[in-house]
Amino acid sequence: MKNIITQFSRIFVGVLFIISGLIKLNDPVGFSYKLAEYFSEPVFNMPFLEPLALGLAIFLVILEVVLGVMLLVGYKSKMTIWALLLLIVFFTFLTFYSAYFDVVKDCGCFGDALHLTPWQSFTKDVVLLFFILILFINQRLIKPLFSTPQTNFAVYVSVVLCAFMAVWVLNHNPIKDFRPFKVGNNIEKGMEIPEGAPKSVVEMIFIYKVNGVDKEFTEKELGNIPAGATFVDRKDKVITEGYVPPIHDFTMVKDDSDYKEELLKEPKLVIFVTYDLALSDPAGMKKLEKVNQEAKAKGYKVIGMTASGPEEIAKAKKQYGLNVDFYFCDATALKTIERANPSIVVLHKGTVVQKVHYNDADDLKFSDIAYSL
Repeated sequence: MKNIITQFSRIFVGVLFIISGLIKLNDPVGFSYKLAEYFSEPVFNMPFLEPLALGLAIFLVILEVVLGVMLLVGYKSKMTIWALLLLIVFFTFLTFYSAYFDVVKDCGCFGDALHLTPWQSFTKDVVLLFFILILFINQRLIKPLFSTPQTNFAVYVSVVLCAFMAVWVLNHNPIKDFRPFKVGNNIEKGMEIPEGAPKSVVEMIFIYKVNGVDKEFTEKELGNIPAGATFVDRKDKVITEGYVPPIHDFTMVKDDSDYKEELLKEPKLVIFVTYDLALSDPAGMKKLEKVNQEAKAKGYKVIGMTASGPEEIAKAKKQYGLNVDFYFCDATALKTIERANPSIVVLHKGTVVQKVHYNDADDLKFSDIAYSL
């Protein structure tokens, strides 16, 4: 019975680590954004680690996949189980911290393929910790499935394939797109809130300075504010989170006006997406004007979307000879649309019909006639 439970734990943990790792390895840039969120000031206040987020993300997801393979094939079981235990303790701490202090809404455990609430993520890690402890206690029952050369070969191959996959997706697009802006999805529909969807319950909190100290009062407590207290601020506290559409915070703002309704009706629209022009890849930016000319020759409207300010926009347009108008959108929304900075998206009446990394700009196909969907 002990052996059956141990082997079940081995398969369960190994497969889950491989699946979780491969999903994140499919989109390591997205996982790096999540790590950067943990490193940010509101969470762990370790901004010096933010530039290392992508490298750490790639290392962690490859480690996750390879450890899963090592466990399944029985490669150096003692070392493997110790590594799994340390990793799951680390992740359990992160997810508990996120859930208890409500600082990171989604740990990114399964990328964009499956979104878990902070407490769901913590529960998942506790379950994994339970099964890894079973493996830890029964290490002697974890035997290699193959001979030593074959076992070693399986682990080495997994490392090489993971590294190749990481390089590929960093220089192209994710192999499988799980984001709400994937090809075939309509942006306007993604922003819709279904009829009868649960709404957020929000409580207004009023902050008053009482005897030199800021104190919070709910609406019901306003009658208890001491005489002489001075108003400082008001904030909204979310009691219950309502329905949040897959696409939100999406704007196309120019000159203080949002043109998304108009632009999302365009039958032939090309968008250069660059969330931060100061950080955009020069090699990619140099390709955009050529794409702009080719698209306009086929009757497309071409625009840029960025979270950068007017000065950065003017600088980029001059530096790269870009003859396009730029529209403002939140950086997080733009990072969700595409991971490359810059990237190119083609829309037909709000529906994504093409998305390419700047390395694949030559793969774009511009039609002389409007798309029919």
